[in-house]
Amino acid sequence: MAAPPRATRAVGQAGERPRIALLQGLAGSLLVLAGSVGVGWIANGSPMIRQPLVIAMRTDGTGVLVSTALLVVGAMVLLRSWLRLGQRLAGWGPGSLREVVLAVALWGAPLVLAVPIYSRDVYAYTGQGRLMSEGLNPYTTGISALSNWFMLGADPSWAENRTPYGPLFLWLAQGVVAVTGAQPDFSVLLFRLLACVGVALCVTYVPRLAALHGIGGARALWLVAANPLFLISFIASAHNDALMVGLAVAGTYYAAVRRPLLGIVLVTASIAVKPITIVLLPFIGLLWAGHAAGWGRKFLCWAATAVVSGGLLVLAGLPHGLGLGWTWALTDGTPGYTGYSPSGFGGQMVELVVNAVGLDGGTAADVFRTALTLASIAAAGWLVLFGDPKRVVRRLGLAFAAVVLLAPIIQPWYVLWFLPFLATTGIRNNWQVKLIYVVVGFFVVFGAQDQVFVWNFVELPVSARALAFGVALAAVVYLLLVDVHTRKLLFNRPVRSSPK
Repeated sequence: MAAPPRATRAVGQAGERPRIALLQGLAGSLLVLAGSVGVGWIANGSPMIRQPLVIAMRTDGTGVLVSTALLVVGAMVLLRSWLRLGQRLAGWGPGSLREVVLAVALWGAPLVLAVPIYSRDVYAYTGQGRLMSEGLNPYTTGISALSNWFMLGADPSWAENRTPYGPLFLWLAQGVVAVTGAQPDFSVLLFRLLACVGVALCVTYVPRLAALHGIGGARALWLVAANPLFLISFIASAHNDALMVGLAVAGTYYAAVRRPLLGIVLVTASIAVKPITIVLLPFIGLLWAGHAAGWGRKFLCWAATAVVSGGLLVLAGLPHGLGLGWTWALTDGTPGYTGYSPSGFGGQMVELVVNAVGLDGGTAADVFRTALTLASIAAAGWLVLFGDPKRVVRRLGLAFAAVVLLAPIIQPWYVLWFLPFLATTGIRNNWQVKLIYVVVGFFVVFGAQDQVFVWNFVELPVSARALAFGVALAAVVYLLLVDVHTRKLLFNRPVRSSPK
């Protein structure tokens, strides 16, 4: 029998060809790009909205439905390509990291040019940059204080809301507005390039952090950065979470290789983008102290970490008189809940049961959600104080996951906050990786049918959301029951292997 080609032996098991999955994923990304033009979020003040092709895709019923189908099919093709790439690289041999990096680049490139999908928060960033440029404090003033603010494309819910972002991101937003003059499309592109900096940091430091824990960098990066939820949320949606996560991963890596000051600076920069990564600071102090440290050295390193990081954040708030206004996001959470979060769904069940026995279900649900929030804080505190001193990054990931998953509100991209720290310390090829498949698949499907923009005056024979749901449901059925390759991922018993 002839030997398989050299390149095939290098990147995976015999006979596998990762380039097929790469090209399929590129096709999926291009479909998402095309669909976004018709049903993505375009600001009312954008000149793009007056282009003949855009008008046809957004005002004609057929154009809207075709765009919807393209977007959903593209997202599902991306999902399948990610799953198949993991199967084709199952050996995770030499060269596999190169293929995963190529996947992130190929699949992400068309999304850089896409109309924002799954979220329009990026337009609020422009509004916050305008507030800064006009000498207003985004921690006390909503974007409705701006003239013509609605033409920016921001969701009306941002009108009176204070910004939950850190001072570094507000500086960056002001810089974007200074360059673009708040032109919506150009601003989206620059914010997307900032997000790509975060993606590049993840691509660079996820494999390095994995290597420190004896985990294969290719598989870790495939789990983290090649999955469609990451690509859509961090590139197509242009969320600032990409920069936050990239800085956090880089800072954790440097702290783990005994460069604590650089690690603290980078994690503090992450906090100054979105304050939630303050959860990481106690673990950065533990990495500084070392696995053999006693309690005295741990407390000393925690104190030093707090002083350095706190000092930097104070300095960051001096310009524009921002101060520590960002701290409100940690102490005054957004009211409400999402129905698919454990806290939200569990609270609904508690409310139903308590109402059924004639008591106040609403109060009981509030108590339940508060209890879960307190439990997440307690779990994170326990993981700071106790656990294997040689697995600090794993404890960090679990603490971050507890804070996110037990909160009342979970946005789809929130799971990407802690995924890098779990992937770089080992996600086994059993129920653990199957759970990742399910979560990523659920949120890709949820976003595809939940965040479709259609003007009210467009007449459709079937609603775009109904079409999106139907197409996504059909794709899921195909992946689970029909496709001879992907159906193995959930229903076959996995081969016993290490998380590498």
